[in-house]
Amino acid sequence: MLARDDLDAFLKELLNPQGFADYGPNGLQIEGSERIVRIGFAVSATAHSVSAAVERNAQALIVHHGLFWKFHGPRTLVGPFARRVFPLVRNRINLFAYHLPLDAHPDVGNAAALGRAVGLAGQQPFGDYQGCPTGIKGVFLEPLSAVALRDRLSEVLDHPVLFATPNQSVTVRSAGIITGGANRDWPLALLEGLDAYITGEMSEHDWHEAQEAGIHMYAGGHNATECLGIQALMERVRNAFDAECFFIPSDNPA
Repeated sequence: MLARDDLDAFLKELLNPQGFADYGPNGLQIEGSERIVRIGFAVSATAHSVSAAVERNAQALIVHHGLFWKFHGPRTLVGPFARRVFPLVRNRINLFAYHLPLDAHPDVGNAAALGRAVGLAGQQPFGDYQGCPTGIKGVFLEPLSAVALRDRLSEVLDHPVLFATPNQSVTVRSAGIITGGANRDWPLALLEGLDAYITGEMSEHDWHEAQEAGIHMYAGGHNATECLGIQALMERVRNAFDAECFFIPSDNPA
């Protein structure tokens, strides 16, 4: 049986949440049982993931997207928000959330895990959010065409990939990755001389501007690009503690 405080301390040491100026609080967001036997992992704390944690009798739910965000401001416990919070409280389920710390981690991070999955080697920190890198960059040991990289991403993510390119047949040797909603950061890849930029979302103007600037931009879905990091974190927790761990997938196509 795992003590909540021990899990909290492990996650703080691993993910270094105090090193990030984030959009909301990282760490323990809802306090539940002091003793933990079973832990659920999910990309987001939604009604679906909370319900799955309750059904499987979890004492903790660890997510990338938590419940509290600065851009929401104060929120009343009514309606859909209440239907996320109350089951956690009633069932004494601890909710842990790590946003930018999980994006940026060089091993269990969303970008690092996705980079490994698509064959990106020599990974180094990449990106700049208030002075902190939030992704990784690297090189392909076996360069591939721009369209082949799109197909590889689609297979790894099991998700359609939006693709903006100046030339589909040009060889891609390097890429930067910031997962999720980092579509505005593709100029950072261009600035660093990278061939490609991989993220989760793409706006209408990104599609035009990226290819016109000469960079290949890929958007594989916000949820899809952030599944691998939380699962890598799950494996790290499973190896560190005597606790049952399980992943809760989402059918969110965005």
